[in-house]
Amino acid sequence: MPSLAATGSSASPSRRRQGAEHARPGGGVGEHEPILAAAWGSSSPTLAARGISVGAPVYLAAVLEYLAAEVLELAGNAARDNKKTRIIPRHVLLAIRNDEELGKLLAGVTIAHGGVLPNIHTVLLPKKVAEKAAAVAKEPKSLKKA
Repeated sequence: MPSLAATGSSASPSRRRQGAEHARPGGGVGEHEPILAAAWGSSSPTLAARGISVGAPVYLAAVLEYLAAEVLELAGNAARDNKKTRIIPRHVLLAIRNDEELGKLLAGVTIAHGGVLPNIHTVLLPKKVAEKAAAVAKEPKSLKKA
């Protein structure tokens, strides 16, 4: 057995590699790439294997961009109606809840610091206002929006 003084170090670089080979089952020089690839998820099924077309991510991005623009436009209108120049969560909530389609899409969503929609039951209103509110409530939604 050679002494440590004769070799210059406890293990030469070639000895370390050989030790690394035997340290892992099935491991060897150049076999660490598949482990890294598995850690990064490249060995998972591809989009095509999952039945997702190549254009699906592009379409999804376009839909999300459209929804964001729609919400921002309506929230900006709500902010302007309240004479504000900055959109706050309250304006986003008012925009979503007052829009029929967005309200249906985001029905189960809670917006932090958004509050609630203002709503006063007709029984609690004065007589003249209650009659007007009842007439407005009886109108079809398509006419109410216009």
